[in-house]
Amino acid sequence: MTEIRWHEGTALHMQIKENKGVTWLTYPAFEQFKDIVHGFSTRLGGVSKGIYASMNLSFTRGDEDAAVRENYRRFAAALGFSEKDIVTSDQTHTANVRIVTDEDRGNGITKPRPYTDVDGMITNVRGLVLATFYADCVPLYFIDPVHHAIGLSHSGWRGTVSKIGAVTVKKMQETYGTDPKDVYAAIGPSICQDCYEVSEDVIQEFQNSFAPEHWKTLFYKKENGKYQLNLWEANKIIFMETGITENHISMPGICTCCNPEFLFSHRASHGKRGNLGAFLGLK
Repeated sequence: MTEIRWHEGTALHMQIKENKGVTWLTYPAFEQFKDIVHGFSTRLGGVSKGIYASMNLSFTRGDEDAAVRENYRRFAAALGFSEKDIVTSDQTHTANVRIVTDEDRGNGITKPRPYTDVDGMITNVRGLVLATFYADCVPLYFIDPVHHAIGLSHSGWRGTVSKIGAVTVKKMQETYGTDPKDVYAAIGPSICQDCYEVSEDVIQEFQNSFAPEHWKTLFYKKENGKYQLNLWEANKIIFMETGITENHISMPGICTCCNPEFLFSHRASHGKRGNLGAFLGLK
């Protein structure tokens, strides 16, 4: 396996797991919940070729459909569920969160999705596996072990400014009675601050969305007039603002852009890449 660069100071680091030739990442903090299946895919263990090698989970980036379907089959088998139970998002950088029911089973995999513009999903239906997709943006995982409900949301910079993490928790509160203090949350593999250069207009959006006391930890200005932005810290702040306790928050410890042979990165590949997947389900 290629050497992996972990970020210090962002414990709890994720763990690497392998089964049936497929390699993925998990959170140690989630292992205590025996009715949860979860994972974040890597590039390893699929059948896709070229820029999509090998575990590409996107049907829309030019890869062969048959290869992508086989990748889903392999990934699901490795984690112990069926690809027919997956429900996929339709990500357009919104803060829209959908309540997923049994009728949604297979959406985006075995049948077309009947919805658009969905960046987050919540459910309490056993046997469903939520799936969202990445190549630098931030995956957000939510587990309510009291009400047996879960949430999974895609948070790029736009989703982070719109605080989709808070929107997801609020929707779980309204739908399932979730108390944020009970929630275990995680920030998934995504681009780190050192790799994420943005322009001043993006920073202005963050200044409008986050209190001034957070700015120093969220971004800094460089000599070239650009800024380095910390999406991990931004989403952690959002989690804590919603009432999730700090000791219930897991950090990724791994950057997509720092590890382009292990994880797909839009920036590192200049857009020539496949997609990674975040998966969260109730057994």
